[in-house]
Amino acid sequence: MASPRNPRNQIYPPYEPPRGGSGPLTRLWRMRTELLLLAALALVTVAVLTVVDQRSWGSLLALAGMVAVPAATRFGRNWFTARAWCVISRHRIQRTCLETTMHTSTGRIPLVLWITPSRAGEKALILTRAGISAEEFEAYAPELAAACFARAARVYRHRKWSNVLLLEIVRRDETPGVFAPGLERLYGGSWVPVTAASAEEPPDRTRILSSL
Repeated sequence: MASPRNPRNQIYPPYEPPRGGSGPLTRLWRMRTELLLLAALALVTVAVLTVVDQRSWGSLLALAGMVAVPAATRFGRNWFTARAWCVISRHRIQRTCLETTMHTSTGRIPLVLWITPSRAGEKALILTRAGISAEEFEAYAPELAAACFARAARVYRHRKWSNVLLLEIVRRDETPGVFAPGLERLYGGSWVPVTAASAEEPPDRTRILSSL
């Protein structure tokens, strides 16, 4: 049964599971951060074993310092925390697309091209699939915010390409005067806010005709 709050998103029965899914290249792209972390961990492990085998204790201390110094500074901890939230939000956005109707009938979900820390939380650059629009993301903004453990979720549509949207995850008040980190400053101003009014469902002609 369609939800009274989001009738526009019930494009097919909610009990119908998505079929198929994304291809292997898309799955690798979604897991790129985890794969890079595993590769870095493997390199560090090999380096530590090599240093211990050669009994080069000075090199071992230098390697430990490279890891400990960033973790001991506030800037380093904030940097790692912000990137960790980016990874968490990316997975939660993808999971929300699967659990709602923001996926195609074949199980393909929108592609998170990039996600970066912002002054208020995170910003995700998303490429939608056929049959999915920015208005649908706006209709599911409360679900996205709850999934990402955030205050709110805001949706912006590109002025020229309607299949590209910007999803802002708001976790805290925006700090004035703070320079935009990551790629946030490169997103530019070509974005139009998608409001709840623009995401309303048009009249259901089938229901109107059946009532006549």
